[in-house]
Amino acid sequence: MSMEIFEVVSIGVIASVLVLLLKDKQPAIAYLLIVLTVLYFFLFVIQYVKEVLQLVVFLGEKANIHSAYIQTILQIIGISYVAEIGANIVKDAGLDSIAVKIELIGKVFILILAIPIFKSLIETIINIFPIT
Repeated sequence: MSMEIFEVVSIGVIASVLVLLLKDKQPAIAYLLIVLTVLYFFLFVIQYVKEVLQLVVFLGEKANIHSAYIQTILQIIGISYVAEIGANIVKDAGLDSIAVKIELIGKVFILILAIPIFKSLIETIINIFPIT
């Protein structure tokens, strides 16, 4: 895995230089290069994320944590990364107002997914400290 970082950095540097060279004369191609580079990075890192996710699920099972909670937390993490990557791509295109909306929608989705966890937490607290 240590050698892979050199691949990622090399591609990032090369893509950055190409974007800087192209952005004035061919902005559409420069933007496409940015999107393709980000897509490559995303696909590259997915293989390592799978291993981490498997470990989290395994540890959750060992700790006797309900699988729905683990799945929800992993979905929340996934949404946050996808929203951030998407917003950054849109920001690179100079469309900050759309990027802010992507971030907001990601946060709303996270909140919606977290509702059952909050509900369970509140029910647990109420059972421990009953309100009379």
